[in-house]
Amino acid sequence: MPTSSETPAATVGTDGAATKLTANNIRAALDGLLERRTDQTRLTSMGAGSDDLDDGRAYLAATVDGGWHVPTWPATHGGRDASVAENQLIGSVLREYVVPDLYPFAIGLGMVGPALLAHGTAEQQDRWLRPIASGAEIWCQMFSEPEAGSDLANVALSAVQDGEVWRLGGQKTWTSRAMWSEWAICLARTDPDQPKHKGLTMFVIAMGAPGVDVRPLRQMNNDAHFSEVFVDGAVVPDAWRVGDVGEGWRVAMTILSHERAGAGSRGGGDGAKRGARVPTWITDLAALGALDDKVRRDEAMSIYAADMASRWTAQRAADEARSGGSPGPAGSGAKLRTVSSYKRRAYLANRAAGAAGMLENGHGHIETVTAPSMSIRGGTDEIQRNILGERVLGLPGEPRLDRDVPWRDSRKGML
Repeated sequence: MPTSSETPAATVGTDGAATKLTANNIRAALDGLLERRTDQTRLTSMGAGSDDLDDGRAYLAATVDGGWHVPTWPATHGGRDASVAENQLIGSVLREYVVPDLYPFAIGLGMVGPALLAHGTAEQQDRWLRPIASGAEIWCQMFSEPEAGSDLANVALSAVQDGEVWRLGGQKTWTSRAMWSEWAICLARTDPDQPKHKGLTMFVIAMGAPGVDVRPLRQMNNDAHFSEVFVDGAVVPDAWRVGDVGEGWRVAMTILSHERAGAGSRGGGDGAKRGARVPTWITDLAALGALDDKVRRDEAMSIYAADMASRWTAQRAADEARSGGSPGPAGSGAKLRTVSSYKRRAYLANRAAGAAGMLENGHGHIETVTAPSMSIRGGTDEIQRNILGERVLGLPGEPRLDRDVPWRDSRKGML
């Protein structure tokens, strides 16, 4: 009998013949492509303090022919038509290897790709999916605006049809990865006379097009991974519209459900090799002598226990998402737990470093100054709690007086 790690996952080969894939089969393929993790492996997380594109691009280019990073995508688009069981097995084995922080590529891999598979045309999928899977092209998500952050449906960037093209104008902000991106998926207002959720349409826009001006915003951790984007008359072909006119909110919800569930986030992390009983962040704390203190040791164990419970809960949510075809509102819970863990680990490590933690090269400094942003990016903690309250717990929603009012009026407060 095979061990649990060797349990074969049934799949179908590209020639149509039934095959069996085991962990050893996967290792045999990946050993020629990737390095194994060790106890000394340390990787950045969520792009904090790093502008490295090369490692992620090299990893994706090396794994795309085997479809190892996005196994459930069609083989023709950089995946391998994986079953649920095969996808789980591949993800488990990948933890044994050095998968770099894929922060620059995460929107394309985890949000745009699934949206194109769900709502895109065959031509759009042929054009954009494989370059996403291979790391050849980076994408950003142009959603938030100065007056449309938490209230995303209030976006004002306009798109006016002119024959076979659309002319876009307006402003986006907090657009992460914009300065690296070749492409953006952009939510725009196409009918201001419709209620705010109904007058929206989703487009793909080339970031290098005339009329697109990207201005990076410097953060307190010295990264400039968010940008303001000003759009003035940029031309977008109708063939780059994703979904029907007026269906932009539905496409946006597909994207956001994958974002909250952490889709596309394989990569980075604390670098712990598979099978290690002690996570590397705890090993690092021990090396600092932090665990000699009873209070800090208790806090570390509290974080570790919460992480384990979160991992099991996330696995259940992922299984439910795979059986249902897309992530559900439980992804909001996963995001809240992930944010809480990141912040608690960062602050504990920084405190354990003592006065040296105040220095730029002090242990945990980058994570500490990055941590506050985690409660804002990808939807604020407050928004996630509203989603859980209304869609999971069934609590009554907040009063919404603008649901059936034309956006042109509600935008001006004429209710």
